[in-house]
This record gives sequence, C-alpha cells and structure tokens, in this order.
Amino acid sequence: MAMDTMAVELPDLSTHEPRPIAEETAEEKYERLLRRARSEDLSEISGIGCLYQSGVDRLGRPVVVFIGKWFPIGDIDLDKAMLYLIKLLEPIVRGDYVIAYFHTLASSANHPPFSWLKEVYTVLPYKYKKNLKAFYIVHPTFWTKMMTWWFTTFMAPAIKAKVHSLPGVEYLYSVMARDQLEVPAFVTEYDMTINGLHYFQPDTSST
Repeated sequence: MAMDTMAVELPDLSTHEPRPIAEETAEEKYERLLRRARSEDLSEISGIGCLYQSGVDRLGRPVVVFIGKWFPIGDIDLDKAMLYLIKLLEPIVRGDYVIAYFHTLASSANHPPFSWLKEVYTVLPYKYKKNLKAFYIVHPTFWTKMMTWWFTTFMAPAIKAKVHSLPGVEYLYSVMARDQLEVPAFVTEYDMTINGLHYFQPDTSST
C-alpha cells in the first residue's frame, strides 16, 4: 500500500535576515571616547606638554594653551591625542573658556592632517563650540591663516568670529594677566627676536 507523501513546509528564511547593526550616534561615540579617555593610559601625550590649562583670563575664564611646535604628528598616536584632548577639556567646557594656540616655530611636521581636525570638530559636542569664547592664534603663518579661513568657512562657521590671529604674545596681555599665561621660553625669545626688546612692557593693568 502506497504511503501518502507528507508535504513539509520550510520556513521563509527571507523573513529572518539579521537586523542591521544600528549606526552609532554622535553622542554615543563621544560617550565611548570619554570613557576611554578616563580609563586609558595617556601619559604618552600628556608627557609631551603641548596641551595644558594655564590660568584664567581677565574675565575668569580658563585659558587652554596649545604649543604647535611640541605636537610631532609623525611620532604620536592621533587617536590618543584626541582622547587626551577630551580628558583635559571635558571638565573645562562646562563653562566659558578660551584657547591660545602658539604656532611659534612650528613646521609641516607639526601640522595635523585636515581629516583629523575634521574628526575632532565633528566628535566634540555642541558645548565645546558654544562655550568657546575666543581662539587666539599667536605667531600665525600663511599656512595657519589659509587653514583657519578654509576650516571656519566650510566646516566650522559657528566659531569663525571667535578666531583671532595675533602677531605676538604681548597682544594677549590685554585679555589676560602675564602671571596667568605660562608659555615655553622659546616662544618669548622668538617674540623678542621679531618684535624687539621694547615690545615687552610691564603689565600694570592687573594692579
């Protein structure tokens, strides 16, 4: 006697495709980087001494100093450099702050790639841009002027009006007292070379 053939219905595999992994949001990425910044060893970057807080300006706002010459692009891990930037700035950017970037005697070996600058600007939350009240570039060159114009025009128009190029350290003393600004000796030595000894006058505005 012939047995009836039983039809076996196979599941429709097309309806069980793996769900695509949700793309990480900007906020999630920053929080992940912040956790790494707080837990990883960043002494390789902190030991260079190129980024630090140096006192406050005349309005009581923290001053963050960046020394371009001490930022050797070819010898450091840029991923860790970003983590150190986040670790240093996170407690500072909760309120108003200013940045003083010294391009003194910097060369192409100290110029960060544009792709890295773009990534940093994209990763950092809105509070970093909102609470930044001034970005001073001391001893600018043609490269810094062109890069600043391009970056603030096409990538970061929100901070364009906050960027100021200054020919010497002395110009900073109108917004911060001398004893609040700590910079390497080569910066002031270069300043005197290009501006003359008479350029440095006693700071009487803080008395």
